[in-house]
This record gives sequence, C-alpha cells and structure tokens, in this order.
Amino acid sequence: MDLYERINSEMKDAMRNKKSVKLSIIRMLMAAVKNAEIAKKFKKLEESDFIQVIQKMIKEHKESITQFEKGNRMDLVNKEKAELEILQKYAPAEMSEEELLSIVKATVSEMGITSKADTGKAMKAVMEKVKGRADGKLVNQLVMSLLKSG
Repeated sequence: MDLYERINSEMKDAMRNKKSVKLSIIRMLMAAVKNAEIAKKFKKLEESDFIQVIQKMIKEHKESITQFEKGNRMDLVNKEKAELEILQKYAPAEMSEEELLSIVKATVSEMGITSKADTGKAMKAVMEKVKGRADGKLVNQLVMSLLKSG
C-alpha cells in the first residue's frame, strides 16, 4: 500500500469513527498534495514529493507551535501538537543526531571542505543524503560546528 492509499484509507476510517481532528489534518494534507500536483503539473506526485509536502506541513506546525507559545495561546498549541502528531505518522522516521553527525563528518571530509565559505555546498550535499529524514536547522548547526572546530 503506497502513501496515497494509506492516507485515503485512514481518512475514511476517521470519517467513520468521527475523529474530527484527524479528518481535518488529513484533508489539509490532501489539499496541499493536490496543490503541489497542480503546481508541478503531475497527475499524481511521486512518493518523495509527497513526503516533501508532509515535511513542509510538519515544519509549519512546529513554527506555529512556537508562535502560539510566545503568545501564550495554549489552546492553539494543543491543537497544533495534536495535528503535528498525526502528520508525523506519515513522514519517514528522523535520524538520530549521532547518525546525522557521522554523515555530516563524512560529507565534509569527502568534499574537502574546511572553511565556512563552503557551508552551502556542504549543506546541499548532506541534505541530498538525508532526504527528508533530518531537520535542516540541525544539519546546519552540525555543519557549522564542524567548520568552526575543523
């Protein structure tokens, strides 16, 4: 069962079982996927593009949670966290910081990068290798820490 079928199946279950939060977030996800299909002029997104849409929504929810916490809106924080939890079920599991650090170290040494000026090159190469299984901010922090100490 591919991701499309799995999500459609879970949407039907959410309708039957009257799980309004889950149904709402799945509908938002499917709308975002549809918009991406229209923008890319595809009939159906590739699995990797589908995952990118999910990760974009996850990132947006994390940012919203941060903003709502600053505004002391715990009702909205709780709503966003519930939706985030559902979205994360569809995204690939994130790598541990140790795994990520070893990939960053290997990439930096392979490319012979030693200065901060080449941070962009290192980031691009590492992000290609970890494709959706690591947060860009964390990758950036690890690259920067290596280049500072290296």
